[in-house]
Amino acid sequence: MAQMELPFAYEKSNSGRARDSNRRLHSLLPKPLQKACAENNFLDDYLHWLPIDEIGVPDYYPRLSRNLKDLAVRNLIYQIKDGLFIHIYPDPTSARDIYIPIEPHMTVDLEDIMPEVEAKLLDWAEEIGLAETEEEKKEALVRAIDEIVTTNAGVGKTQVTPRQLEGLRYVITRDKAGLSVLQPLLLDPYIEDISCSGVGSIFIEHKVFKSLQAAIVFPTHEDLDDFVVWMGEWIKRPVTIRNPIVDATLPDGSRINIVYGTDISKRGSNFTIRKFSETPISIMELIEFGTLDYMMAAYLSFILEEGMNMFVAGATASGKTTTLNAITTFILPDKKIVSIEDTPELQVPHKNWIREVTRGTGRESKDSAVGMFDLLKAALRQRPDRIIIGEIRGEEGAIAFQAMQTGHGVLSTFHAASVEKLIQRLTGEPINIPRAYVDNLDVVIIQAAVRAPGGGGMVRRILSINEIVGYDPTSKSFSFIEAFRWNPTRDTFDFPGYMNSYLLEEKIAMRRGIPPHKRRAIYTELKKRAKIFEKLHRQRKVRDFYDVFKITAEAHRQNLL
Repeated sequence: MAQMELPFAYEKSNSGRARDSNRRLHSLLPKPLQKACAENNFLDDYLHWLPIDEIGVPDYYPRLSRNLKDLAVRNLIYQIKDGLFIHIYPDPTSARDIYIPIEPHMTVDLEDIMPEVEAKLLDWAEEIGLAETEEEKKEALVRAIDEIVTTNAGVGKTQVTPRQLEGLRYVITRDKAGLSVLQPLLLDPYIEDISCSGVGSIFIEHKVFKSLQAAIVFPTHEDLDDFVVWMGEWIKRPVTIRNPIVDATLPDGSRINIVYGTDISKRGSNFTIRKFSETPISIMELIEFGTLDYMMAAYLSFILEEGMNMFVAGATASGKTTTLNAITTFILPDKKIVSIEDTPELQVPHKNWIREVTRGTGRESKDSAVGMFDLLKAALRQRPDRIIIGEIRGEEGAIAFQAMQTGHGVLSTFHAASVEKLIQRLTGEPINIPRAYVDNLDVVIIQAAVRAPGGGGMVRRILSINEIVGYDPTSKSFSFIEAFRWNPTRDTFDFPGYMNSYLLEEKIAMRRGIPPHKRRAIYTELKKRAKIFEKLHRQRKVRDFYDVFKITAEAHRQNLL
């Protein structure tokens, strides 16, 4: 299985360090870190392992800010869920710094007592097996451990030190009720992706510090194979030689892909976990990140309030789903929504939301699969106001355009780098949308991961927001207007659609009761909406996904928007 390889020498003990020996180090620590050490002995012990003379005293952050990405040297500790800590350890010899989970068992020696405790746990297997939830299983495991071991002399019990007891409780519940060595990574809200590409280290994509190398490694192919087999059984989607590829969803909603064996992967077994965020990134946070600006947000709010059809297009990892999630807060709160996905990634704040997910072929019957096409056909019978499709790839695209023609608003992501490429894919194999149908699509957002101006790292930007105007059957060409465009020189957004927007002037103005001779008054309303969003964000500090929805919903009820 996996093991921890720290970038410095260390020595475990049974009891941790003597508290009197900590005074010199404590005097060097920032006050918040001193307090954290006083409350967590394992953190205090870990800090005494560190080569402080080489790397310096780590900074401490209870919460991370994206501004920390600009640190010249990253040597810091921050707290995550379940009372654990993470150390970002500087590595000047590598392109990646090292990500070290600090856990209660790592500083104490459990090697001699663990086999005995594991053997005695078998007597508790029936009670532990009756637990229905992860929390119940953890509680049953802790009860069992407390009956098996003691910190005092006890007949029939294994004697341990208080620090060993703390370590045992943690590591056994982590391994039996969680995802073993990966559990701290799942608990870290700042991690986006976890990947293992073969024997060696696990790599992490961090929301603040980008690419990091974890101190968790698989030394051999056998260790890695054992782990992915165990992981497949844990998620109830076993991997075998006959079934070497598994796509599944973890209990927390994270998405996992496992590839087993050297037959199809020359570097051996590998896996990737795409982390699920409990609270989606909001439109206000996307504005903070520079993905779009307030005027663009106002424009998109108009589009969605009027039930228009929109695709968010871009390459893999361009942030399409993140943007799609964020703009769902602009759908009017009384609308019925049906979402259709391969794996559940969409998060919609509306109460009247039906969430449907495809099903792969079962073991018993080859006819048991339920695909996007089937779910989309069923959705049309559910009388939704809006249909949201995780991604259009194939024949379900034709049904989506039929839904648009019958008045159902459709939102989806799509894999294409430009409007032209999107239309080519829609009208070609395997989607085969008739060209005359394409203008049912109103708006196409093109998004990409680009290098930040000024030599910065990779950032996500909406490159353009485009209005599909129509199809000319004579010339067999499409016309579209670029309403907004990213300016890479200044890292700002231009508005070429100002006083030139087909949708704002010809459709939205009319629907909002503006007479034809005053249709350009819609731009004044657009500016007003943008200023409202800016005030909510900058002055009232509204940024949470659900808060944005709650406030905009209330504003609609009071006819303020």
